[in-house]
Amino acid sequence: MSDRMTPEQRLASSSITLPAALPAFGQYVPAVVHGNQLWVGGHFGTRPDGSVYTGRCGQDVDTPLAREAARSAAINLVATIRETLGSLDRVVRIATVHGVVNATPEFVEHTAVIDAASDVLVEIFGGAGHHTRLAVGVSSLPANLVLEIQAVAVVAGEVAGEVAGEVAG
Repeated sequence: MSDRMTPEQRLASSSITLPAALPAFGQYVPAVVHGNQLWVGGHFGTRPDGSVYTGRCGQDVDTPLAREAARSAAINLVATIRETLGSLDRVVRIATVHGVVNATPEFVEHTAVIDAASDVLVEIFGGAGHHTRLAVGVSSLPANLVLEIQAVAVVAGEVAGEVAGEVAG
C-alpha cells in the first residue's frame, strides 16, 4: 500500500476490520487527547468471539499465539484511536508503543511478539506508523492477559480535552 494513501484508505483496502472500541473497565478512560498528542492506554487482544487472550508466554502460550494476541491488541488500539478522533486520518504519527508481555523468566521473544502489533500500525498508518518502542516481560498481568500495549500518537490540530469512553462522574 502506498504512503500516498490515507490511513482510512489503507484500512479500507486491508483485511483488517475494526471492532467496537474496548470500554474502560474501571475509573480511567481508554484515550485522552491533550494538545496535539493522543495518549492511548493499555489494550489487550480479543478473539473474534469476544474472548480475551490469556496465559503466560513460555508456559501455556507460544510465540505464534502471543503474536495473534498482539495483532488483535493493536487492532483494538486502532479502534480506540478512531473512536476518539473520529477519523484515523487525524493521526500524523504514531510516536511510541509500549508492549508488556506476561512471560516466564526464560521467555525471551518479547520483541517478536510485540512486532505483530507494530506491523498493524505500519500497515494502517504507513510511514507514519513507524514508532519508537519498548517491549518487556512481566511476571503477571491483570486477568492473566497475554499482553498489553499502549501508544502515544501525534495528531493534526490541537483539541484539548477529547476523551474516549469517559467515565461519568
